[in-house]
Amino acid sequence: MIRDTSAQDQVVSTTATGSRAAAWRRYRWPALAAIVVLAGIGFAVYGWLNASRSFDSSRVRIAQVQRGDLVRDIAADGRVIAANSPVLYAISAGTVDLKVVAGDVVKKGQELAVIDSPELRSKLAQEEATLAGLEAESSRAALDAVLARAKSRSTTDQAGVEKVAAERDLQRYQRGFDGGAVPQIDLARAQDSLKKADISLTNAQTDARLQGQGADLDARNKRLLADRQRAVVAEVKRQVDALTLRAPFDGQVGQVQAVQHTNLVANAPVLGVVDLSNFEIEIKVPESFARDLAIGMPAQLTSGSGQPFAGEISAVSPEVVNGEVNARVRFADKQPPGLRQSQRMSTRVLLDTRKDVLKVERGPFVEQGNGQAYVMQGSTAVRRPVELGVSSLGEVEILSGVQPGDRIVVAGSDLFKDAERVSIN
Repeated sequence: MIRDTSAQDQVVSTTATGSRAAAWRRYRWPALAAIVVLAGIGFAVYGWLNASRSFDSSRVRIAQVQRGDLVRDIAADGRVIAANSPVLYAISAGTVDLKVVAGDVVKKGQELAVIDSPELRSKLAQEEATLAGLEAESSRAALDAVLARAKSRSTTDQAGVEKVAAERDLQRYQRGFDGGAVPQIDLARAQDSLKKADISLTNAQTDARLQGQGADLDARNKRLLADRQRAVVAEVKRQVDALTLRAPFDGQVGQVQAVQHTNLVANAPVLGVVDLSNFEIEIKVPESFARDLAIGMPAQLTSGSGQPFAGEISAVSPEVVNGEVNARVRFADKQPPGLRQSQRMSTRVLLDTRKDVLKVERGPFVEQGNGQAYVMQGSTAVRRPVELGVSSLGEVEILSGVQPGDRIVVAGSDLFKDAERVSIN
């Protein structure tokens, strides 16, 4: 006989129903918490599904858009250099005799080094001898001109006397002819003699003028040759004088590049002189700011003690090297005492100030975005077109595309590979 399950049945009382209600009240709040967690997970999964890729927040930098004043300035660590620090060169090959060493304080015109150049001194002697010969020739030509003019004057005077004599003869023959004592042929001969004397006088005057002009031209040519040679001698003498290197101003001897009593080639550097009374600050400016710099633009220089000094831009290099442009800042009023070559000074150049603009922290997105930026929507970065304005070293102006309070990925967006939406965890 098969047994049934009646032996397993139990009577459920109202007491068991009350215990289930108590269990529900006990787990109600944990259940609600679990629902909230599941909803958050669902929202995150939804954002992840709507984003093409996901990135860790530690790999990007996010900044908030805000409204305020944008100060465009350039801050750089400058290096003190002498505004006037020429290098003296050997004007000719020769043996150098140094009179100073590096670090010596020198006065203007002080002898620093002497180059012994026998070749240049010999050239000076030769040019001076040539000049003496040309000067003698010039003097001789001037004397010849005087003699030629004197001879021409004598010939002219003689022709004048002959004309006067011919005029007297003609007058005598004319009176005789009028009195019937002189035949007409003698009168005609006297008239011909006067014409001949007049022609001789005219030719003598012309010859005198031409010979005088010729003699003057010869004398002038000889004088010009002498003057030319005199200029050559002056130049060679200047070069000989330049063999003695002198301090161009009060200062200090810098680097000595020549070795004592050694032979130097022409145009070899010998030593440098530093002007200790006039220093400037050399700074390196990013290429993007170089176009905004202008000579005379105000700057502020800060020494190691923290004391500020007024300055101004004195020069901007037209050449870009490694993405930077060299510029020089000079002191506008006074310079700190005790400055030394290559000493460091902080420099701040104020370009301009934009009032009440939208701005955000400057980052690589300025150069990499091509007019696009990733704006955060919750944990999702959405690519959006933005229009950028002017920028400083730390901030950039935003003309359109975002509102105050929006958050922008300012660094690390190059990882997104131009995706339209990415998730930031």
